[in-house]
Amino acid sequence: MVFTQYSPLSRTAEIARRTLTPVTFGRGQQALSAKGLQLREQAIDLAQEKFVIYLPAGAPPKDGYGLLVFVAPWPEATRPNFWRRPLDRHGLIFVSAANSGNEVSILDRRLPLALTAYENVRARYPLDPRRIYIGGLSGGSRAALVTALAYPDVFRGALLNAGSEPIGGEAGIYLPPADLFRKFQETRLVYVTGTQDELNLHGDEFSRDSMREWCVFDVEVRMARRLGHEPLDAPSLDRALEALDQRSAVDAGKLALCNARVQRELLAKLADAEAALARGDGDGARARLKAIDGRYGGLAAPAILELDAKLAP
Repeated sequence: MVFTQYSPLSRTAEIARRTLTPVTFGRGQQALSAKGLQLREQAIDLAQEKFVIYLPAGAPPKDGYGLLVFVAPWPEATRPNFWRRPLDRHGLIFVSAANSGNEVSILDRRLPLALTAYENVRARYPLDPRRIYIGGLSGGSRAALVTALAYPDVFRGALLNAGSEPIGGEAGIYLPPADLFRKFQETRLVYVTGTQDELNLHGDEFSRDSMREWCVFDVEVRMARRLGHEPLDAPSLDRALEALDQRSAVDAGKLALCNARVQRELLAKLADAEAALARGDGDGARARLKAIDGRYGGLAAPAILELDAKLAP
């Protein structure tokens, strides 16, 4: 299919606001404004894009279809020929974009293609907003995690197959603004990797460790028996989709204590940067600002932007 409907959520400025650190985004906006420029409205031209869509057999479920937006590591749009039975069983529409493989940019192509896929399926079919999922394989799974973290108000779950990253910190995916991150803490994450894919099994553990560190607790693991680094077979996909639908109740007290710990750490680091500035150590304050901006991302706004303004030459 060729889609025609853009989403305001896929505007280039909105993607940047959700995925870049506050200082990076703020400085970029200022630089463009000083030159009388602005970001282009949309990163992709839908008239040039193609999508594959699979509609489950039978009547729509009572509460609407679920949706799985799939991000592949290869350039071709994925046709779910071997996945029809589990998709039918779970009442899930499947959609995948062409030219959204590992060789193209996540922010400039893969993420806006995923968002416009959702927008156009939503315009055509009744959907259950509680069952809007994004998933992928290998590098596509990593792109799916970036998208889920930035858009938890759209995607209520993520299927991470044989590819994941840590979140937070300069070695991981930057955290979005605080209101969005609180919603991400309610997102269902299902990791599913082949039992013979040792490299990505280790990567999954690293990613899950970071989730616990940042108070993301609705996480489930499913093993794909006898598979290596390859697409899921139908039974493994069926078990993974079942896990996506079976959300876990998060202990509210545990979540509150964990979030309070993160907030204390952030405030202490901000106070340290302010102290460096107050004693005239501009270079030290800038180094601290950079570290805070990278580690805490959107959780550090607006305080990090106020500090950056004080350090401006």
